[in-house]
Amino acid sequence: MSTAAATRPATKKASATRRIDWTKVASYLVLIVFAIIYLGPLLMLLNTALKTLPEFMKNATALPTTLRFENFADAWTKANFPRYLTNTMIYTASATIIYLITAVFVAFPIARGYVRGAGAILTLYVIALFLPVALIPQFQLMLGLGLYNSPVGYVMLFLINPIGVVILVNYVKTLPRELDEAAALDGCGYLRFVTTIVIPLIRPAIATVAVLHAIGIWNELILPTIYLTNKDFYPITRGMIVFQGVYGSNWPTLAAAVLIMTLPMVIIFLVLQRQIVSGLTSGAVKG
Repeated sequence: MSTAAATRPATKKASATRRIDWTKVASYLVLIVFAIIYLGPLLMLLNTALKTLPEFMKNATALPTTLRFENFADAWTKANFPRYLTNTMIYTASATIIYLITAVFVAFPIARGYVRGAGAILTLYVIALFLPVALIPQFQLMLGLGLYNSPVGYVMLFLINPIGVVILVNYVKTLPRELDEAAALDGCGYLRFVTTIVIPLIRPAIATVAVLHAIGIWNELILPTIYLTNKDFYPITRGMIVFQGVYGSNWPTLAAAVLIMTLPMVIIFLVLQRQIVSGLTSGAVKG
């Protein structure tokens, strides 16, 4: 009896460890389905980019028999990627850096309530998220300022983004106010306090806003079509329209060009994905 009694807890423990957590299994299945949905078009694009044109015309969905990496070299030269990619990198980097600097100095006093009507100002930023872009007044303003068909004017179009300010405000609210009081007692000025203390502490939020803002600029198509008519100023998205008009029948080369255009943002997202998730979740919880 004693031996049987001793083996029962071990048996129950073993059965408990073998019990399947169906909730976790269902969660993983849902994640796998979403991964297939999101990665499916990208894998099809890669499959097309590695085929020859006759092979694609014969069977568009079949796997390539030979890997034709020459399509990427052809796309790089024929799509004028060096020019368009350089323009896009300049636009994206300059607009993102300027926006981050201004957004931090706007978000901090709103989050702390150091300006009158801080709550109302934040509400206006939230409302702005749901408003459409006023293209006609914006176009008239650009013409009046002489910034039409100008790289400087194009960059200025991306210096306002409500979602970035909202994310930064919610993240700054997670910082203890004692930091402000300690800095004031030590004689730390406002500019020095924000640059040396606040910015390092909100790096996840800054990374989140930077990636979201950069992806928006990189993928923008409507604004360069409206405001840039000189081919020397085209970003990569506008250049892709020109390339598609000339080589639209060559689907493998076109697919390779799209992959080249997408690759930089994918790399940036993969490198900063942890900070992006941290910045979004912290702001969501405390905001």
